Amino acid sequence: MIMSVEQIRECGKLDFQVPTLGECTIDSPLVHAEFVDEENRISYFLKKRHVELCQSEGLELPSFEPAGPRPRIFHDPAWTRAAIVTCGGLCPGINDVIKSLVNTLWYRYHVKTIYGIRYGYRGLVAKYRLPPIHLDPDVVDTIHENGGSILGSSRGQQSNEEILQTIARMKINVLFTIGGDGTQRATQEISELAQKRGLPLSVVGIPKTIDNDLNFMDRTFGFESAVYATGSIVTSAHVEAKGVHNGIGLVKLMGRESGFIAACACLANSVANFCLVPEVPFDLDGENGLLKAIERRLKIKDHAVIVVAEGAGQDLFEETKTSRDASGNIVFNDIGLFLKKRIGDYLFEQGHEHSIKYFDPSYIIRTVSAHGTDAVFCLHLAENAVHAAMSGKTGVVVAHWHGNFIHVPVGLAVRERRRINPKDQLWQSVLGATRQNNYFYE
Repeated sequence: MIMSVEQIRECGKLDFQVPTLGECTIDSPLVHAEFVDEENRISYFLKKRHVELCQSEGLELPSFEPAGPRPRIFHDPAWTRAAIVTCGGLCPGINDVIKSLVNTLWYRYHVKTIYGIRYGYRGLVAKYRLPPIHLDPDVVDTIHENGGSILGSSRGQQSNEEILQTIARMKINVLFTIGGDGTQRATQEISELAQKRGLPLSVVGIPKTIDNDLNFMDRTFGFESAVYATGSIVTSAHVEAKGVHNGIGLVKLMGRESGFIAACACLANSVANFCLVPEVPFDLDGENGLLKAIERRLKIKDHAVIVVAEGAGQDLFEETKTSRDASGNIVFNDIGLFLKKRIGDYLFEQGHEHSIKYFDPSYIIRTVSAHGTDAVFCLHLAENAVHAAMSGKTGVVVAHWHGNFIHVPVGLAVRERRRINPKDQLWQSVLGATRQNNYFYE
């Protein structure tokens, strides 16, 4: 993406400084480790022209603190009491992250008191009476084989004051939070409140968003496995569509404000003819609308496969939803069922024999286990989260950026959603694979 001078200036104003609890005075117990030099920062900019533009404006080059083990640490492992909490919706790889957190704490830092907090932040609020799970390598040995979270999860805001009271009462000094933007906002709030109270608490987040929509990171765990899981669904939609005259396979995938899963699903299994995402508005009616485009496709090929992200086309509804779920997210109208009816009605009115098969695999996809390199990615995120926490970092999430693991202040990570840029390679590749513009603009 080519950035303007104004965008460069805005980046130069951002605060990339990671909060720390204090000076690291304890020698790391890690042996044969390649320790990180914090002076070797990771540039925010990938392109040379952006670096040169920044320098020409006289701005300090935006850069991230590198993740990884430090030669000296803040927390004494012998006295460390760690806790792990998982919040929000399920996502492939949560158990992989939990297992790697436990194993890294136990084997590399010799931390023997590790609590698993049950059902999200509720487990840190006394009124819910949810005792923690004591975690060790035996408990987590095979949990990576299963989807979901061994600890359970929940949505909704809890009292940060009550959470901190529980943390202080349990003498926890390291807290790992696995969750999306709402969870990580709480990470920042708990971290700031602990610092205000003078508690030496490291709060480190591992970003969990299956939509891959957090800023200042090029991927999040679970996304790759989710895309992999869409393969059989899109294939089934294609088979069903080709099985009858004017058959349509309509697949709704996750993606509230960002259509990365839908876009990548269409590239990974290139049988889709239409990809609809929140970032690219579309009309239903008119010569350049979706209904006419589908009709043109059916005249040429007798079948069509449509992949739509759940947040796409919300402007097409007469009533805008205002209700919110427990996490504060707007409850969207169901674009899948809406399109199924409108497409069916239109083709019937035009006298076209047709058959629409509708697939909504959301809860299937998010409950699968992590696959291959995604599982490896979970392990690396967890390892770096432990290194960050033991070195006294707080109010930070561990992320991946241009081939490097980095520390991102939580405030940066949740300041806005990462979305598809219609001019970038990803969306242009989708247009090339689906050739949908050939049907929209005959």
